[in-house]
Amino acid sequence: MCATKLALYDSPHQFEPLLPAAARQDPLLARAHDLAMVASTLAGHPIAPELRGLLRTMNSYYTNRIEGQHTRPSELEQALRRDFSGDAALAARQRLALAHIDAEVELEGRYAGEAGARALYGADAVADIHRTLFAPLPAADLHTGEGAVIKPGHWREREVSVGRHVAPAAQAIPALLTRWADFYGGVRRGEAALVALAAAHQRLGWIHPFVDGNGRVMRLHTHTWLSALGYTGGVWSPLRGFARTVERYYAALAAADEPRRGDLDGRGNLSEAALVEWIDYVLDTCLDQVAFMRSMLDLSTIERRIAACLSFEQHTLKSGVRMEALRPLHYLFLSGAELERGEFKRMTGLGERTAVTLLTALLKRGLLKTDTPQGKVRFGLPLHALRFYFPALWPEAEAEVH
Repeated sequence: MCATKLALYDSPHQFEPLLPAAARQDPLLARAHDLAMVASTLAGHPIAPELRGLLRTMNSYYTNRIEGQHTRPSELEQALRRDFSGDAALAARQRLALAHIDAEVELEGRYAGEAGARALYGADAVADIHRTLFAPLPAADLHTGEGAVIKPGHWREREVSVGRHVAPAAQAIPALLTRWADFYGGVRRGEAALVALAAAHQRLGWIHPFVDGNGRVMRLHTHTWLSALGYTGGVWSPLRGFARTVERYYAALAAADEPRRGDLDGRGNLSEAALVEWIDYVLDTCLDQVAFMRSMLDLSTIERRIAACLSFEQHTLKSGVRMEALRPLHYLFLSGAELERGEFKRMTGLGERTAVTLLTALLKRGLLKTDTPQGKVRFGLPLHALRFYFPALWPEAEAEVH
């Protein structure tokens, strides 16, 4: 690499503006305020604990789909049972998908609350996300398509380019990450912090600190920060929206890498207008995902959706499930509670033997869950019931249900 290139990227200010000028932030701040308000209405929903596990699987599917390395939902389910494919390439993708699920769990626990959100803006946290995701994988999986070795939690040691973007010199990564962390970590006000999060996602990609896995780390960072401050409540994530608009996602990311478009395009080295467009896209995606999940959690329609599922199970599949399960299942959904098995059976209004048969069928089909053979039961969300309970939430999973 030429000396001019190295000198250019030795400066920690070369990827500015890190935020648009104040005059261009007002519309973004208004949208961020709207996001904070509507997201708060989903916080603490009773179904969140059960839905969170399903969404982690879905997030893994979508983040890897963005990278063109996804597994089918049924292959993910197999991997969750540790039933890996005999095809080496598919098994590697399954292991990576599981690693993402496990990383979400670990990172959400490690970076919780305001202190956790602040800690996420640090070079150590960025390295930690990468390490948490990749360290559990076997050495055979830790290679790029070009054969480079992926070192979990280690900055890249060579020069790279992504599309038209020539990433900064490897030696400049520590200084750039320090600047990234100091600046974005210093934005504390609610809606301003949401705008900063969107910008930080893109600028972390511009730095491109790792030889591989940068996109996954960026998305995990964004997801974990939103979770830490209670914006997602375990019932939505921007990853689904990014994947469903993947061409716009990549186009907006790349556009914000571009140099300033003239004297009217801000004062930094990179395009302020493109950064505004990127932030607007992220906020729009988040608002869309929140609106979708609000419609899915509409209490006025959930009873009808549970009934449709039970009807299909009883009359089409003849699985042993009966419509009499509607009342206790609806109660479990609304309350997020658990029921003693005896109480569940009483709520069906059926005789003891028939109620036991129904309870057994519900557990077998995953419509009820329990932790022990005779323990309390709670609402279940199996993939095959998604098309009834949350239609269009994960269309790819619905398509695989027969």
